Amino acid sequence: MSDEHKLLARAHRFEQDALCQIHDEYYIPIFRYALFRTGDREVAEDIASEVFKRLLEGLRAGTGPTTTLAGWLFGVAARVVTDHFRRVYRAPTVELDEDLSQFDETPSSLTVKALEREELLQAIKTLTEDQQHVIALRFGQGLAIGQVARMLGKTEGAVKQLQARAIASLARQMKRSD
Repeated sequence: MSDEHKLLARAHRFEQDALCQIHDEYYIPIFRYALFRTGDREVAEDIASEVFKRLLEGLRAGTGPTTTLAGWLFGVAARVVTDHFRRVYRAPTVELDEDLSQFDETPSSLTVKALEREELLQAIKTLTEDQQHVIALRFGQGLAIGQVARMLGKTEGAVKQLQARAIASLARQMKRSD
């Protein structure tokens, strides 16, 4: 039995140290995934918290993860991100750090970078759900293709294709905006 399966079995028994270990091990990756997808730190924190709330609810109801903890958690995170975008409509905003003195760059160069980042986030939102997941897991989390394939239940070839198509689409969109 793998370590993940043992941890999952302990979580199903509501062993506090197992639940703490899951939170400690997966909170930051889930948060980073949500941050990469949304571009908003507060929203990412809310999404990560919601994922762990759903984990506890799923364990109580018997509908929680049964085979793969990471895949289940990231799958829930993807659904919560999708729900967030369906629920919330807001005009695109660009945030600037309040304390610009901490940077060696000028306010105008920081503004350009912020606008480019916002433009990229908007372009990512136009990708298919699967492409967004692959981009977020590969580049937001730095996961290997094999890891992403296992998490999404796809072949490595399918993940490579999704990644290539997503990058090509992003390149076209970013080139158009120049």
